[in-house]
Amino acid sequence: MKGRLLFRLYTASVFLGICFICAFRVTHFPTEGKVERWGWIGLIVAELWFSFYGFLTIVVRWNPVSRRTFKDRLSHRYEKNLPGVDIFICTADPTAEPPSLVINTALSLMAYDYPPDKLNIYLSDDGGSELTFYAMLEASRFCKIWLPFCRKFKVEPRSPEVYFGSAVEPLDDPLNYKEWLSVKKSFEDMMMRIHTTTKLGEISKDIRKQHKGFREWVVVSSRRDHQTILQILIDGRDPGAVDVEGEHLPTLVYLAREKRPHYHHNFKAGAMNALVSQSST
Repeated sequence: MKGRLLFRLYTASVFLGICFICAFRVTHFPTEGKVERWGWIGLIVAELWFSFYGFLTIVVRWNPVSRRTFKDRLSHRYEKNLPGVDIFICTADPTAEPPSLVINTALSLMAYDYPPDKLNIYLSDDGGSELTFYAMLEASRFCKIWLPFCRKFKVEPRSPEVYFGSAVEPLDDPLNYKEWLSVKKSFEDMMMRIHTTTKLGEISKDIRKQHKGFREWVVVSSRRDHQTILQILIDGRDPGAVDVEGEHLPTLVYLAREKRPHYHHNFKAGAMNALVSQSST
């Protein structure tokens, strides 16, 4: 309010100055000399133009209106009209970008406050690593308890590693505290399995039996020479894709696009093109 009052005082002083200038131009109009008169007229026209521009600026800023979106109300009021959202995650090297980091990103995105049937998470693994695929498989299981946990405890930030590394334990409520510890232990156990597998650098036979997607790597020559590997880990359109509370889960897709040594793959731009192509089907 104080800033608005100061602005109006400033604009009033500018308007008063313009009036004085116009009065001076009219009362001191030269009566002799053609060049002087035309020069004076040119100055008047220029000053009138800038005065008009200043008037438009003042009108726009005279009574500003500030609008703020109530994000918490959007999903309740416009949930049926909200568009589908595809979120792309790109990774290229399981060493430089550890699978544990990738799944924390995926889990935080899956926990968005958005209708899960309209939320699709796509991971582009340009490293073509079965270690990253295994981590995503673990994330697809853990999200069934992580998403309800986020809703109940209003978790922020929603990356499990960041949250459990900074959150304060709810000691005031024994039931909540027990659930909190249970989810934290499940997360730590998952991370331990991922770290152990990543450190070994290969997938064990027991893990390979957990999902048919591991068969894709049987015919993979190298990270730069392999077929398209596309696995839908969670299909949001499937009625059975629900969390432990029966709420629908968002779609989670793993993609390692086809690469051949004699074709240029265009780096991340090529990865984004592949993701857009898959998300549109």
